Amino acid sequence: MNSTVINIKTDAKVKKEAQKIVSDLGLSLSGAINGFLRQLVRTKTISFTLNENNPSDYLINSVAEAEKERNNKKQKKFQSNADAIDFINTL
Repeated sequence: MNSTVINIKTDAKVKKEAQKIVSDLGLSLSGAINGFLRQLVRTKTISFTLNENNPSDYLINSVAEAEKERNNKKQKKFQSNADAIDFINTL
């Protein structure tokens, strides 16, 4: 097999967690990435799944913040997409 090296940058915590997960599945991180690349070439699609039973802290905090804003009537309403974009650009 003719092989090459791919260098990527990723968060150290993400790498460590990914290594643990693939190790539990009996794979190496390199093997898992190769599997992903082979699937990408074969299907020409990228598929990500989320474990809906285990939401991230970011998602939990975002939902709590949105509920708090809704309860305090602080949500923004816009007449058009352009108005929403203008608002975002002022942040």
